[in-house]
Amino acid sequence: MKVRVLGCSGAIAKDCRTTSFLIDSDVLIDAGTGVGDLSLEEMRRIEHVFLTHSHLDHVAALPLMVDAVASRRRQPLKIHALAGTIQALKAHIFNDVIWPDFSRIPSPEEPFISFHEIETGQTLEINRKLLEVLPAVHTVPAVGYAVTAGSGCWVFSGDTERNPAFWERVNQLNVAMLVIETAFSNREKDLAKLSLHLSPGVLADELDNIRNDQRYPIYITHTKPAETDLIMAEIQKFDETSISGPNVTHDIRWLRAGQEFDL
Repeated sequence: MKVRVLGCSGAIAKDCRTTSFLIDSDVLIDAGTGVGDLSLEEMRRIEHVFLTHSHLDHVAALPLMVDAVASRRRQPLKIHALAGTIQALKAHIFNDVIWPDFSRIPSPEEPFISFHEIETGQTLEINRKLLEVLPAVHTVPAVGYAVTAGSGCWVFSGDTERNPAFWERVNQLNVAMLVIETAFSNREKDLAKLSLHLSPGVLADELDNIRNDQRYPIYITHTKPAETDLIMAEIQKFDETSISGPNVTHDIRWLRAGQEFDL
């Protein structure tokens, strides 16, 4: 299974694209601005889009992608999301005001997109990959995902704050790599808490939930471009002084658009 990072920034700037991951060639996890770096043929090959939540940085490219390749597709693009996320997309994007309702055109019988409700805890099998819907804690209905093709899991937290249920499940999985958000620096910790995002101090507490016998690379995503350097410096500092003990540091790295991982 190949994971390609199309975008992993918390906002836009030069060389900063918002959240989107391509799994193999057929599954898209979130549809942020990073989707725009795909060719038309690469977009056409996508059969399933799994959304974590409805915020714009995670769905901005979805209507544009559908429009770009609709004439080249023979089947509807399947969009999988929580009921609340689907409701938001229908009300605020595919509403014939902001964008055409592609779930009803060119005809209700043969639309360009179809919506498929998912629930936390559900596991779906897509082209020999298993996708498990993980809990997230955010300002709108939200989830994370664990994806595997039979070996280790690629785990994505989605946008979230403190999340005990997430760690309870992750500690039961064979994790190959974890992608976890840290949107704000410690100086913005109050804003992070208000918007239900992580800051480095809270991330440190969250990583203490990892089972002691589990070790895997942890990639930081969703940093705000203006704060990325500060966030990573604060994370490096807490990791070097882990309260869990001198032998319990984590393999923490910064995720970058363009990276590819074979799992």
